[in-house]
Amino acid sequence: MKQLFILFISVLSVNISAQEPIALFPGGAPGEKGNIPAEIIDTKGNKVGGETVTRISNVSKPIITVYPAAEEIATGTAVIVCPGGGYNILAYDLEGTEICEWLNELGVTAVLLKYRVPVREGLKKHEAPLQDAQRAISYVRAHAEELGVNPERIGIMGFSAGAHLSVMASNALENRMYPAIDDIDNYSCQPDFCLLIYPAYLSGATIASLAPDVKVSENTPPTLLIQSQDDGKLIDSSLAYFYALKEAGVPATLHIYPDGGHGYGIRDTKATVNLWYERAEDWFRSMGMIE
Repeated sequence: MKQLFILFISVLSVNISAQEPIALFPGGAPGEKGNIPAEIIDTKGNKVGGETVTRISNVSKPIITVYPAAEEIATGTAVIVCPGGGYNILAYDLEGTEICEWLNELGVTAVLLKYRVPVREGLKKHEAPLQDAQRAISYVRAHAEELGVNPERIGIMGFSAGAHLSVMASNALENRMYPAIDDIDNYSCQPDFCLLIYPAYLSGATIASLAPDVKVSENTPPTLLIQSQDDGKLIDSSLAYFYALKEAGVPATLHIYPDGGHGYGIRDTKATVNLWYERAEDWFRSMGMIE
């Protein structure tokens, strides 16, 4: 099944096209001091599923790239995609462009977020990226009509550190982490739903406890979590967050697979977790986000 999916993507990807990247902060991102070295794109990283991973570092100019769903299958749903990389780099194809292509095949408009890395001195690891994520959500909502999406069906999806970023965006509510810049910031920065694939940094010091900076409430959006049992201590992130969602009465779905490790994206690594995308599609349907 997975092999068929990959073939399907390879045949149809010629019809998938990204729009020109959009600068999130035309006047420069908040707090940037111009002291970050030039951006580096490394295409010779470790292999996952037999293919190398493109890794981007030293991002100081956050952008979004819109992958619009084809008009004939568009569902009106949009997802902000947040690659992982430990808040140090971005696994840009493994957890970014390849995910956008899969979402497009479902009729979902994907918005790839290139957020700022590495961690800025004196800031929390997620602080600058959260500004970027909030601006991205507001941008898509402000331009919903021209993007062909429903402003009440804008979600966020992340992998590893990108999943942590998605959680922080889900629970900031309307507490925008930067001063309003223009009319875009009059639009809500709260996602309507959230997908977390092998999330990191969510668990606390004790079993089923959350990290101190993770706050869950009844206003946290419905969430899907994908996790493998052999993901070391990071499995605790999924377990703790799922428990917190349950306690807050937030609709939550958790799928745990026996093997798969960490950092597999949507590639075929011959692990049981590789079928997670099927469960995600089921979840989208149950939420009324796709046909």
